Amino acid sequence: MADAQTPSATLVQNLIIGAGPAGLAVAGRLRQLGIPFEILEKSDHIADAWHGHYDRLCLHTIKDLSHLPGLPFPENYPQYVPRQLLVDYYESYAQKYQIHPMTGQEVVHLRRKQGIWLVRTTKQDFRAANVVIATGTNRVPVAPQWPGQADFKGQILHSSAYKNATPYAGKKILVVGMGNSGAEIALDLSENNAEVHLSLRGPVNIVPRDFLGNPTQKTGLMLAKLPNWLGDQIGVLLRRMTIGDLSRYGIHAPAMPPSKQLRLSGKTPVIDIGTVAKIKSGVIKVHPAIQHFTAEGVVFTNGVQHPFDAVILGTGYCARLQDFIEYTKGLLDANDLPRCVIGEGEFQGLYFVGFDNYTAGGILGVINRDSEVVANAIATSGADWPADEELPE
Repeated sequence: MADAQTPSATLVQNLIIGAGPAGLAVAGRLRQLGIPFEILEKSDHIADAWHGHYDRLCLHTIKDLSHLPGLPFPENYPQYVPRQLLVDYYESYAQKYQIHPMTGQEVVHLRRKQGIWLVRTTKQDFRAANVVIATGTNRVPVAPQWPGQADFKGQILHSSAYKNATPYAGKKILVVGMGNSGAEIALDLSENNAEVHLSLRGPVNIVPRDFLGNPTQKTGLMLAKLPNWLGDQIGVLLRRMTIGDLSRYGIHAPAMPPSKQLRLSGKTPVIDIGTVAKIKSGVIKVHPAIQHFTAEGVVFTNGVQHPFDAVILGTGYCARLQDFIEYTKGLLDANDLPRCVIGEGEFQGLYFVGFDNYTAGGILGVINRDSEVVANAIATSGADWPADEELPE
């Protein structure tokens, strides 16, 4: 692809890509420091993912540890903020800090040349000294394919397209995957007159959202301060006390403790808000992985066949930074996430916020922390914009 090198390319000292929570946090901090910036957003509004999430979604982290820098949540907000109130909060944050994204600007290409970052969107080109990537780990839905899937007569949709249970009342639904989205969608369906089945590929770490009146988030943060071996053992004990042995229902706990799983793989344990009780009561039935589809339903790996009206894929997302960053060698880890917040060497001037899935306490807390690191780094970088004759052509 051609460089962003046309004479019409817009010159920007600091460019933020993505106007979700991470992009807003960086923009808010830069505004407080008096540092100019532009922010690009591929959709038509800020916090696009939160506009599109299913209706009943609430934060699984408490409001005191989930707000953006410089603006706590309103006092009348509940402990776990629901989707619409969160959207309202993000919009008020943008108003407070005069954040006005350039919308409809999806970045399709990014490369560094002669110390300048060349950025191409679906609408125009930019040249920037500093680029903050805040597109998040949930940028691209993951939708596996199975043999016979094209023959299925029912509906197949990713969890990103699910809004509420209304269209599925009285129907037989299979939810594939028991991450947090899959577990909560299964719960939503089961509470609204759908016959719900879950398909799992393997063991699942599950923890309650609250234990003895205390948010598990706070417990996780306390355990993270202990030596890993001790925090892991306590975490396993708490899991056994609160969730118990679910093997009789078709769910097995992995050998890896929840906290170790988070540290090594970036995979958050399932935060249970009622799905486990529905499974134990038999309202939600659990099956192994899908072997193949039929015209009427699926055949599982244990040979059992069931008809379904719809299949909802709670199969997660990925960041896919390599889709638009031209060169990523040494930049990404084994999970295709950035190895660091501040780029070095050939990645100097490139920053990442909202990608650290390995830290306890939830991604919004990490965004608050890392946005400060990035804003301060930009403020103290001392990089001067090159003279026009020094800009890459």
